[in-house]
Amino acid sequence: MTQPMPIESIRDVRAHLAEVVERADRDDVPTVITRRGKQVAAVVSIEVLRKYQEWEEREINRIIDERLADPAPGVPIEDVMRETLQRSE
Repeated sequence: MTQPMPIESIRDVRAHLAEVVERADRDDVPTVITRRGKQVAAVVSIEVLRKYQEWEEREINRIIDERLADPAPGVPIEDVMRETLQRSE
């Protein structure tokens, strides 16, 4: 079972940043950081960040490959922009 991620205010994290970083690095436990009660960031190990970046790149490449393999024409950008502008009026 995965243990819950600690959630701390930015003020609290400042008081013991070294411990928060050590927890992410050594124990692979991310810490969610809040500002005024809103979750705004997280401290994660560099390994977790790199895995996420690799996953994101694979997903982007997968989407591009799917689109290139689809012979159906897309929607012209001019049509998308025109519709977007009409909605904002």
